[in-house]
Amino acid sequence: MRITELLTASTIQLNVQATSKNQLIEELAQVLVDAGKVSDQETYIADLQAREAQSSTGIGEGIAIPHAKSAGVAVPAIAFGRQLAGIDYDSLDGQPAKLFFMIAANDGANNDHLETLSKLATFLMDPQFTEKMMTASTKEEILAAIEEKEGVDVEEPMSNAQRVPTAGKHILAVTACPTGIAHTFMAAEKLQTTAAEKNVSIKVETNGSGGVKNRLTEQEIADADIIIVAADTKVEMARFNGKKVIQTKVSKAIYEVDALLDAAIAGEAPIYSHDGGSDVEAQTEGKSGFQFYKHLMNGVSNMLPFVVGGGILIALSFFWGINSANPDDPSYNEFAAMLNTIGGGNAFFLMVPVLAGFIAMSIADRPGFAPGMVGGLLAITVTNDAGANSGFLGGLLAGFLAGYIVLGLKKIFEKLPSQLEGLKPVLFFPLFGIGITGIIMMLVNPQLTKLYTGLTGFLEGLSGTNVLLLGLILGGMMAVDMGGPINKAAYTFGIAMLSSGNFNMMAAVMAGGMVPPLAVGLATTFFKNRFTKQEREAGKTAYVLGACFISEGAIPFAAADPIRVIPSFVLGSAIAGALTMLFDIALRAPHGGIFVMGLVDGGLPKALLYLLAILIGSAVSAVSIGLLKKKVTIQKNTSVQ
Repeated sequence: MRITELLTASTIQLNVQATSKNQLIEELAQVLVDAGKVSDQETYIADLQAREAQSSTGIGEGIAIPHAKSAGVAVPAIAFGRQLAGIDYDSLDGQPAKLFFMIAANDGANNDHLETLSKLATFLMDPQFTEKMMTASTKEEILAAIEEKEGVDVEEPMSNAQRVPTAGKHILAVTACPTGIAHTFMAAEKLQTTAAEKNVSIKVETNGSGGVKNRLTEQEIADADIIIVAADTKVEMARFNGKKVIQTKVSKAIYEVDALLDAAIAGEAPIYSHDGGSDVEAQTEGKSGFQFYKHLMNGVSNMLPFVVGGGILIALSFFWGINSANPDDPSYNEFAAMLNTIGGGNAFFLMVPVLAGFIAMSIADRPGFAPGMVGGLLAITVTNDAGANSGFLGGLLAGFLAGYIVLGLKKIFEKLPSQLEGLKPVLFFPLFGIGITGIIMMLVNPQLTKLYTGLTGFLEGLSGTNVLLLGLILGGMMAVDMGGPINKAAYTFGIAMLSSGNFNMMAAVMAGGMVPPLAVGLATTFFKNRFTKQEREAGKTAYVLGACFISEGAIPFAAADPIRVIPSFVLGSAIAGALTMLFDIALRAPHGGIFVMGLVDGGLPKALLYLLAILIGSAVSAVSIGLLKKKVTIQKNTSVQ
């Protein structure tokens, strides 16, 4: 398939009117809608913006290639726009963009379409081609320049790998970006072209939308002097164990390719040690804040099954009475005691060690897991004279401590003879990792325990307006980013309080998290003219997601209109959280939505009050959305270019 089958005169806009990045995206998306290529403009634009949130598609040198694979695309297509005055597009070189190639791929795009779209990306690496795009005076000249380029470059984009000279070092590379349409292939083209100029052998594997192309073989990996992994998404890394590997962002292979290849030629790279763990994402620069959150969420997400399963089993045991697991109590029930032992004595007991273990594993891969688990276990088993421990706080510290200790050990043990390589994961890492982490935790745990018990006591001692304020804050936090770091911080706090015996905060957290999707359902039902047909259909699903305490069900609505929708969510969730505190609702289950309302302390009256708090919060959010959102109108771009 040729590019001119996807880019036609009807999708070319020579004189773009937009003066900002968002306006540009909307204008070219409208061009594709008018040409019959995009069936759902809102969905397509949302997917474009989601891609931009990952990293700007302003590739520098006056070019931007906004692109997305979207359910809103009816037919794969390319739109071309030009704004010679330039638009600030957050380009990596800081320069305004003047040429815009908007790529639209649908979920069902076949490999021919995807390869053609990626071929355009490689053309943009040719300055002569982009100059013709800049100076063309008619749409026909644009199409002619593309046809000419396709006629010259008749080979497949990846065939360069066979044309590169074999003198000098033998280098392999892997490129990958989140969508696998543009940057993946631009980086591959740049690596191949620059390597040819430096007279070194290179083969580049691309991990694109159409799958892996030009896959590196076992023999090629074995023969390689060094491997470059330029990726912003997950790639297969285990195969590179024991080889020199440079790991970097895909953009580095486009804009800093000379320095990257010079480092490869000089052999400036550490030996990659996979240590038998799962494939990991390529490490990238400028990552500290994001990586901290990623490590934390890796621990939280792996801990949740223990929390949810154990918490609900504990709550179920209370059907026979709050003290039904106590053999000395008249309400004792053997089955209830069994549920309590499974849920509280075992599942809940493991959640802090699991949290710490998986945080450490996220930092240091598999060798970090055992030190993290042991550190987390020490956090809950080393107690003070009153029998208190450092709980969640200690588990968090243990996870990060163990992870970075093992990372340090990896650096230290790099200097060991290669004959001892096999002993690292089975002897050195567990021995020193567990030992050092354990000793530090034994020393600091008493002070952590004081801090943790002091914080818990302060929160449990709140009353009156203070406790209402706490419910207001926790509920509101659950609605700020719905599954993001603020939401997870509130949820993790609720779980921590749940494990320490404070059940009111978990009730406020769950109520706050249920409001956004329920509010979306109500708003799409009672304010139909504020939403598209597709959004109204999605609103029906939001009812179910909200009832199940799945806050993420409201994200598409928040992303489409964040200024109006997110504050509405926060308002309703904050009210719901405050009301649960006002009604003194205690919930022992950490998840489940309406399905665990029967487990609210106090029986049916309290459960009904809890439901009332959630419904009031949802109604407030829904009305706020209905009042703030504008009626749906579809504007057509009628300008003639």
